[in-house]
Amino acid sequence: MGHGHEHAHGGTPKASRTALQVALVANAAYTALQAVVGFAVGSVALLADAGHNLSDVLALAVALGAAALAARPATPRHSFGFRRAEVLAALANALSIVAVAAIVAVEAIRRLDDPPEVPGAPLALVALGGIVVNLGSAVLIHRAQGGHGDLNLRASFLHLAGDAAASLGVLVGGVLVIAFGWDLADPLIALGIAALIALSTWGVLRDAVLVLLESAPRGIDPEQVGAALAECEGVVDVHDLHVWEITPGFPALAAHVIVEADSDARQVRRELQRILDVRFQILHTTLQVENQPRRRLMPERPHR
Repeated sequence: MGHGHEHAHGGTPKASRTALQVALVANAAYTALQAVVGFAVGSVALLADAGHNLSDVLALAVALGAAALAARPATPRHSFGFRRAEVLAALANALSIVAVAAIVAVEAIRRLDDPPEVPGAPLALVALGGIVVNLGSAVLIHRAQGGHGDLNLRASFLHLAGDAAASLGVLVGGVLVIAFGWDLADPLIALGIAALIALSTWGVLRDAVLVLLESAPRGIDPEQVGAALAECEGVVDVHDLHVWEITPGFPALAAHVIVEADSDARQVRRELQRILDVRFQILHTTLQVENQPRRRLMPERPHR
């Protein structure tokens, strides 16, 4: 019998945590400014954007805590470490942002029948600052993320990019109020922001749930993996095949493989691991490889 077990663990780099810290401080300061101006001028669009930003400040705080937890080394009790803390953080953040979107949408719809008078200049100025803060923070986190499939950083990036787009919407609303006195622009843009919030979270919400349900990673077909393993020379049967993700970008596989009685189980296992690495980029593998029992020949009966 042969067993193969390979690991590819790694925590969130320090640069990622630094980017989250900078984005957290910048967005907290800007959100406070938005709330003060929004209440002062009675703008639901600005308050909607502030509520979105507040949820993102909380999301960044949760993401930062999860990143620090994920960087802790594995232990005998937690053999995969704490990397799924980032998936849980991404899921919590996505659900909270959907709740904010619902609140914003309800308030905006309530104001459609009787839109309040809103001064456009404060809206435009505060929104312009939001574009700078959110876009700058999004770029910072995107650079820290690099090519890694970090769902936690991805959720934070999407929140900030959505905030930048929302601030752009508020800026357009302020310009419309200044140029045409169109007060209806404020609740309409708030509805647009709510829709943008909901849409931007769908991908993160879906991926987080799939990881927690231990579904096969997107882009990896378990049937194709099983067929590739079964085609390896010496392999008789592949069963109990499981493919899942610890976190996005960290796929894992376990399987029970039966090889021919005369085959070298260790050599076959090495070839199977090479196939999984090269063809499917699966580095964490647990393969139980066994030789097929030899058939016993029945002794011939003597002739009478």
